Formats: sequence, structure tokens, C-alpha cells
Amino acid sequence: MNAQRIAIITDSGTDTDPAFCREHDIRVMPLHINYSDGSSFSSGVDISSAEVVRRFADEIPKTSLPSPHEIETTLRKAKADGYERAVVVTIASALSATNHTVQMVADQLEDFPVLVIDTKSIGMMAGMVVRRATALVEEGVPFAELDGRLQGVVEDTDVFFAVKSLDYLYEGGRINAAIYRLGSILNIKPVLTCNREGYYTMAKKARGWERALEAMVRLVAERANRFERVRLAVCFTQATARLRDVLEERVRAQVKADVVEFLSQELQPDLMVHTGPNLVGMGVQGA
Repeated sequence: MNAQRIAIITDSGTDTDPAFCREHDIRVMPLHINYSDGSSFSSGVDISSAEVVRRFADEIPKTSLPSPHEIETTLRKAKADGYERAVVVTIASALSATNHTVQMVADQLEDFPVLVIDTKSIGMMAGMVVRRATALVEEGVPFAELDGRLQGVVEDTDVFFAVKSLDYLYEGGRINAAIYRLGSILNIKPVLTCNREGYYTMAKKARGWERALEAMVRLVAERANRFERVRLAVCFTQATARLRDVLEERVRAQVKADVVEFLSQELQPDLMVHTGPNLVGMGVQGA
């Protein structure tokens, strides 16, 4: 427990490294993966990314956010464990109702102040906001100042990603028909990002997978070179894991800023539902 007794809580959609969560007592509320036969699984708890991919041949499942009861239970458990306040960091409210639901539940609690942060991002880059929230709390930044500090962190954090097939994003309602047709008919592989409101938008168009990866590296480098010091990240699936070292080498060659941290990990199951088995994501955060 940190000296300020401020709990750090997040959802599984931020893809925060499990080892980091254990080390810093970050409580993770899993999103749910639901199949048409009525079965439901907690992402990263009782279903793996490999199992989600295996079952794609039969069905693309749906996802749902943690219930108000689960959120309230998590907050009350943090209070019972001795924490006096909490910071809850969620994936983009534009992509999930998790943020709004947490705020609704938090507003009903008495004697347990809760700050809810919308990362306006997803996956590892949302997880990097979780990491910064943890660092600020452990450095002793007062609770009253955390909102302003973390809003700055959100502004300085960008995510980019590409997928081989847009079917999963389209079926899940994450992209519009215009982007889907572009990729399906013309073999355009868009590099996607989250805009300042947190919605998916196209950052760059590329013809073919390899050119999409090159475009993504350039976008990350261009963003990184606006800062003197940066943190970088790459996210992959089992099918794209071999690209991890290649992408790190490429982006490091183009980044002039001081890279203070380079993180990488495999995509969480709930995110894979909407992206499919062939994703590569990269991100940059000003340090």
C-alpha cells in the first residue's frame, strides 16, 4: 500500500501488465466475453487470448463492461483493505461505458472519494496512463492535484494500430462502413488511432500490410520527436509476435528523443475480440 493510501483501480481494457499490477497492488476489473450459448468469461481470468482465437472459427463473441455491482464491490474492497481514496483509470469512454458506470457508482459512495480518469485511449497506451497514475501517487502528489496532472498525461499519450482484417472492428461497431469498405475492397490497410475524444479514427492510409507497419512507425516517431523524453510501447498478438523486435528497431532508428522506457506485451482477450488475431499496436507517451 502506498503512503497516501490511494488505491489504483483499472479495467482489463487498459491492458496493464499483470506483473506491474501485482507489484503495485493495482486492482483490475475484468471486462466480460460473452458467447451466444450463454457462457460468459472474465477477460484474462478464466479465458485466454489463445482460447478466444481458437473459438473465432465458430463465433466472434461480444464483450460487456463490469457490472455496477462488480465495480461497487471493487471499490468497497479497496476501502475495507485500508485505502482512503481511489483513482480509477478506464479505457476511452467513447469506446466503452465503463468510465460512465464507474463514475455513477463512485458518486453514490460515501466517505470514499474516487477520481475517475478517462484515458481516451485503449490497450497498452491506456495502461501507460495507469502506470503514470501509480507513479504520481507513489511520488506523493496530493489527491487534489492528480486530476490535472493526469489530464496532461492523457494529452501526451497516443496509440496507433493496424490489423490485417477489418472484419472484427466492423462487426463490433468500432469502425464505420466507409473505413471498412476502403480496406475490404481496395486492400487499404488503415493505421488507426484514438482521437482527442477517444473515438477510433484513421491516422494514415497504406496499401498493404507492410506499408501499414512502415506508416505506423513513422507516425510514432513523428509524435515522439515532439518531446525530449518519451516512453514507447508495442503490442502484438501471438500471430504477430515475431514483429516485436523488428518494430522496436525501426522506431528507435527514427526517434531522436531520449527513450526512457520501451514496453511490450501480448494483447488481452477482450481487446482481441474487436481486433482479430492479427494486430500490431504502437504508442508513445511524453515523459
